[in-house]
Amino acid sequence: MMTENTQPKQKQYGRPDNERVIDFMKIALPAAIISIILTVGSLFFIVTKGLNLGLDFTGGISAELNYKQAANQGEVIRALNDAGFKDAVVQTLGSNSDLLIRMPAQDINVEDLNSTLTKAAQLPNNPAEVSKIDSVGGQVGNELYVRSAGAVALALVLMLIYVTIRFEFKLAIGAVLSLFHDIIVTIGIFAMMQWPFDLTVLAALLALIGFSLNDNIVVSDRIRENFRKIRGAEPREIVNIALTETLRRTVHTSMTLLLVVIAMMLMGGEGLHWFSVAMFVGVFVGTYSSIYIGTSFALWRGLNRQDFIVQVKPEFEDEIP
Repeated sequence: MMTENTQPKQKQYGRPDNERVIDFMKIALPAAIISIILTVGSLFFIVTKGLNLGLDFTGGISAELNYKQAANQGEVIRALNDAGFKDAVVQTLGSNSDLLIRMPAQDINVEDLNSTLTKAAQLPNNPAEVSKIDSVGGQVGNELYVRSAGAVALALVLMLIYVTIRFEFKLAIGAVLSLFHDIIVTIGIFAMMQWPFDLTVLAALLALIGFSLNDNIVVSDRIRENFRKIRGAEPREIVNIALTETLRRTVHTSMTLLLVVIAMMLMGGEGLHWFSVAMFVGVFVGTYSSIYIGTSFALWRGLNRQDFIVQVKPEFEDEIP
């Protein structure tokens, strides 16, 4: 008698009654509407306001300075402004005495740029030397911009191929749609706020693709596993079970990444600021999309158990006597 009372009653598809399954798909339609609004709104801001492209894409000057002693970044910027170098961005290179300076193209002769910059960067009782200086033209920056867009597009195509081979085409389309949603919304926020968009932000977008894809892979793997082992449950319920089982892992992964991103945002300096901002936005968008967009699309396309069962050809079936 005690044994019967202590054992949880098992459902038909193999889960105990005391394990709650969150009905994520209950709000699948409102989530889809929100996703469409976010995507359309982001595209609107990208088209109408455009991106505030950084020096990597528009062209400009990049120089490395070596100071005899630790230098204050604010003092260096003020010294450059006084000498006529406008809109300079200063970041450290490993130590406060080694600095990287980036600024738009200046009305200064290229041949005199080294000597002019060296003279402008001098601080009281702290001399500086220019160890490296590069000037990026507008044509080079435009070519880099086109190649960057191509890199993101190629990443999405390769992800589609990988998920199709690894899992199922319906899940693959959903995964790519969620990745596209993450990228467009993140870029749209940068366009709306007119935050600088440079190579560090592009690196954040590629990192975001990896983060979001990882979540999609974990969820897709659990969905495939549950479709194969659970009997007597509807596809929607199986998807809810998979999302519930991976929820703790998703939350832990997102929170861990957020802690790192916030640390970079607060302590990483100017060089990592916009990278961390893009990642901060992307973590929230990517976590949301991995739960709803990919799986919701697959369900809408009719995902079912037959998609994960290997069909045996008639000629290989055993003949029944």
